[in-house]
Amino acid sequence: MAEPPTSPPIDDQARQALAALNRSAVAIAGELDVDKVLQLIVDSARELGGARYAALAVGDWRGPGQSNVQRFVYSGMTRDEARAVTHWPRGEGLLGAVIHGQETIRLDDITADQRYAGFPTGHPIMTSFLGVPIVGAGETLGNLYLADKINAPSFSEGDEELIRLLAAHAAVAIQNARLYAQLERLAVLEERTRIGMDLHDGVIQSIYAVGLTLESTRLALPEGADEAMTLLDASIAGLNDAIRDIRNFILDLRPRRFAGDVQQGMAQLVREFQANTMVPVSMSIPEQLDDVPLPLGRAIFLTTQEALANVARHARAKRVDVALHTSAGRVVLKVQDDGRGFDTHNEALRIGHGLANMQARAEGLGGAFTIRSQPGAGTAVILDLPR
Repeated sequence: MAEPPTSPPIDDQARQALAALNRSAVAIAGELDVDKVLQLIVDSARELGGARYAALAVGDWRGPGQSNVQRFVYSGMTRDEARAVTHWPRGEGLLGAVIHGQETIRLDDITADQRYAGFPTGHPIMTSFLGVPIVGAGETLGNLYLADKINAPSFSEGDEELIRLLAAHAAVAIQNARLYAQLERLAVLEERTRIGMDLHDGVIQSIYAVGLTLESTRLALPEGADEAMTLLDASIAGLNDAIRDIRNFILDLRPRRFAGDVQQGMAQLVREFQANTMVPVSMSIPEQLDDVPLPLGRAIFLTTQEALANVARHARAKRVDVALHTSAGRVVLKVQDDGRGFDTHNEALRIGHGLANMQARAEGLGGAFTIRSQPGAGTAVILDLPR
């Protein structure tokens, strides 16, 4: 009777590699925050592949030659080294081939390949290369690549197989993290909508009722009751202010989504702001904004939204100017009001105005955020982004 075929024994090195892959897969699967998942994938890939550098590009792959990298996560560089890079790779050259071809590419020397598109200024010069697409349900979710194999001139077939297995685990983890994030956003939006409806249907109606009672009392006062009339007028004005503040709060609670059209989105924000605050807004934006990348458009929309919300809540302005200027290299948004202003050096006021979010958004896109204000002199919010 013939003996059944046996599998070749697994050597210690392969066993260690599989154990490391398993640890990485378990760690990635146990994380639901998208940003943390991406960083875990990159760090795990660099360790598994024995590479000096690793990176992961995630974005909108609309077609050949139309890559739009929205997130670029790296491993192997210090923060100072990363700051020296003028811009991260944009999904062209070899990275574009991995993304659009959904193919693995392994090279001894990056610069010897005809698809090589050069390195950005400040980017480390790299030699050996291993690029693997992260694909889920036929969709390219990201592009994982390693560079500069340590203690070897190039990456091996074993390295390639390990990283491809890691990419398969990563695809599932990224999809799970995205679904979890969507569920969280839906839950938050549902709760915000519920609070807004409760405020509108409950609190505002109650305040209206009190206001009507005070109006009736005012009409019933005898002539000569000037002091009581003055107090009632002040109370009615205070109630109207409270109603206006609650409406501002409800307006800020209403969920808004950027649909990709900068002009339409900004026009909607301005219309809602004017209808709620009765403060006139002058808006100046270019007629054509089709070439503004989606991440920049989203940043412009969200910054405009937050800036107008700040005006409604804090500024007591009589006029607001919203201007968007574009050039071949930059996009600049400016939202300026003639309100009461504030001390920009007061950290508590900066936090209260949500300026940290705007600044983080600008820095995340390689741009700059500036706030100009002083008490009694209005406020200007400026977002300057490179294309």
